[in-house]
Amino acid sequence: MTSRTIHVEDVELWTESLGEPTDPALLLLSGDTMSSTGWPQPLVQRFVAAGHRVLRFDYRDTGRSTWREFSQSPYTFDDLAADAVAVLDGWEVGAAHIVGFGMGGGIAQLLALDHASWVRTLTLSNCFALGVDFFGNWERALTGEPTPDGLPTPDRGFVELAFGLSTPGNNIRQVLAGEFYDEAEVRAAEQTSHRHAGRRDTRQSHPHSEVRVGLDGRGPDLSGIAVPTLVIQGMRDPINPPPHGRHLAGRIPGARLVEIRGMGHSLPTTVHHEFAAAVLEHIEMATPQRNHPHPTERQTQ
Repeated sequence: MTSRTIHVEDVELWTESLGEPTDPALLLLSGDTMSSTGWPQPLVQRFVAAGHRVLRFDYRDTGRSTWREFSQSPYTFDDLAADAVAVLDGWEVGAAHIVGFGMGGGIAQLLALDHASWVRTLTLSNCFALGVDFFGNWERALTGEPTPDGLPTPDRGFVELAFGLSTPGNNIRQVLAGEFYDEAEVRAAEQTSHRHAGRRDTRQSHPHSEVRVGLDGRGPDLSGIAVPTLVIQGMRDPINPPPHGRHLAGRIPGARLVEIRGMGHSLPTTVHHEFAAAVLEHIEMATPQRNHPHPTERQTQ
């Protein structure tokens, strides 16, 4: 593993590369408010063992990257997509397989639309399709107002937890984990995140309702995504519940959908095998010239 700081104007982005520099690059984009540690190390190692050079980085206002008051230094989702391109460029990677989780999936969609030459394949996990009123749907979850497109809102109980409206002591991490909550694993992940950042949890660092600029109006553009695309749906995701994944896959020509039973809006150890196998098979199918081992063989490494 090697790390380096990449500068985007006056912003410093902490980045790291794992695996052989000559292996095909795979860029991981974390969920909202998460640093690079949002991708658990055992899952990352599965991709490295399968013959990929894995790149990940801390978004602005997370981890070891630059932290600022958003009101004084605002940015948009377009800026976050440009940051991802800067990371690839900074590591001298011509193009990469992109895997985005949650908010990272929104950024990944923008990469495929606006920076397509940097994208070899696209994996979008537990995210909403551009054009869905994601931020407005959080309010609709509380009011009961129907969504414009008929898709479900985030789970009301989860939204109440996130907004601090429910009974103190309720565990938001447990709701995010779907059927696979492991308190010891969650505590270890939080400690890893805190050690990496050198400060407390980054949960309040992304004022996403303000960062939303760059997403509105892009829904019709999804039909223009030409790279091979996989959509992964956690069937117990409280933020983007089914059928959001099916809706997203239907908007992108040729996209495939994989649904993982019991999976919430997180990446616990229980889902690593199925998640990694789906991503690796997708990449293999899109690049048949590579001499990959069979996906089931990879998991024994």
